[in-house]
Amino acid sequence: MTGWLVIAGLGPGNQAMVTPEVTQAVAEATDVVGYAPYVRRVPRRRGLRRHETSNHEEIARAQHALRMAENGRRVVVVSSGDPGVFAMAAAIFEAVHLGPDSWRTLDIRVLSGITAMLAAAARVGAPLGHDFCAINLSDNLKPWALIEKRLRLAAEADFAIALYNPRSKARLKGIDLALDLLREHCEPSRVLVFARAVSTPEEQLRIVCLAEALPNMADMRTVVLIGSSATQIINRDGTPFVYTPRAVPE
Repeated sequence: MTGWLVIAGLGPGNQAMVTPEVTQAVAEATDVVGYAPYVRRVPRRRGLRRHETSNHEEIARAQHALRMAENGRRVVVVSSGDPGVFAMAAAIFEAVHLGPDSWRTLDIRVLSGITAMLAAAARVGAPLGHDFCAINLSDNLKPWALIEKRLRLAAEADFAIALYNPRSKARLKGIDLALDLLREHCEPSRVLVFARAVSTPEEQLRIVCLAEALPNMADMRTVVLIGSSATQIINRDGTPFVYTPRAVPE
């Protein structure tokens, strides 16, 4: 049997937001590998093995998946959102780069998914309607000094910004420090969107100005969208619309 490896994004949480090509790959798989909460989103069925791992075993998880594919298994490595955005695609290719030459000949495909910042942006309108960037506030794999530099430069360049992994039980201060830095470089009226668990029954949306933003508005299920200086709020009944204009004046 010829094996293959697919790195698939399961989207932000709602099964309706999983792409058809990801659904098809999972239906054909013999093995699904990933962080336990993501693997549990894949329904059990006869002939499918589910391999659950902890949150800090990315390279070991990648190597396990590659070995199974090399041995003829049809393997899907699952991530939430999109696998290429702070997720498993990079870990797989790091393992391939450093691993045996035989892994470079495997059938490896990346199937995109809807990442959190895009799902959150769609919920409120178009806050990423002009130039934007994404920054991961986790300092597990990079020093905080680098995160701070990138956030400062993004604010100075007036990008809209999506902040991933703003807070966890082990890292309580990331969003605190980020908000302090933003207040040094941005006006108090800058628009922020705290979008938690978008597309799930636990979804929560908060639209606030920077002066009103509090660290406890974020957790690990939250993506924080920070508007540029041009980002606008359209008030209405229900959730306001937030958008960043397409044009920047000369």
